[in-house]
Amino acid sequence: MSLRITLLTAGRVLRQLRHDRRTLAMMVVVPAVLLTLLHFMYEQRPQVFDHVALLMLGIFPFIMMFLVTSIAKLRERTTGTLERLFTTPAGKADLLFGYGLAFGLAAAVQATVATLFSAWVLGLDPAGDLGLVVLIAVTNALLGVSLGLMFSAFARTEFQAVQFMPVVAMPQILLCGLFVPREDMAGWLQAVSDVLPLTYAVTALQEVGAHADPTGTMWHGLLVVAAVVVLALVLGAATLRRRTA
Repeated sequence: MSLRITLLTAGRVLRQLRHDRRTLAMMVVVPAVLLTLLHFMYEQRPQVFDHVALLMLGIFPFIMMFLVTSIAKLRERTTGTLERLFTTPAGKADLLFGYGLAFGLAAAVQATVATLFSAWVLGLDPAGDLGLVVLIAVTNALLGVSLGLMFSAFARTEFQAVQFMPVVAMPQILLCGLFVPREDMAGWLQAVSDVLPLTYAVTALQEVGAHADPTGTMWHGLLVVAAVVVLALVLGAATLRRRTA
């Protein structure tokens, strides 16, 4: 793996993103709009808004970055860009980690903007430090990036890439503890929830919302999500194909 090639790949992808205004708007503006809707929904119940919006700061970046990353990656494969890149000294790991770095930077911007907008404009007031909320939101956005890169290898068209959303994201959203406390779920559902990374991201955010100081549970959840990000990138590099057959 070459650091130079990885950085060159990241730079190329970032330049493409910079010229794609619709994608940039979706990544940065849409989460803020959705959080604003939540604010007005719970205008008379600010404590409920603090709880729900805090968890959405983990879920919205995850969903957005999964969609953007999987579609963008598939487009490069179907247009033959990857095949041309494979004629250069670039290896699979160079390319995939370059994509991960570029989309990871975009994810960091998205999650930071959404978190600061929620706090400074909508009045989100978690018990813990806002910097921890930003850190968890960025890590969760990176989770969406890494899973999007990995699962895009199994899609042949952009429509198929979108179809992975209900398969990959929806079970995690349903079982992460957002709608029903995990301890109230059936035993087998708790077991499934235990192996889903979004569960640990939501748990970490819940800890920040409930405690003024960082807790061991919060750090554990954050580390689990970070480990899954790295693992998904490695698996994505192993399954990377030059073009769609």
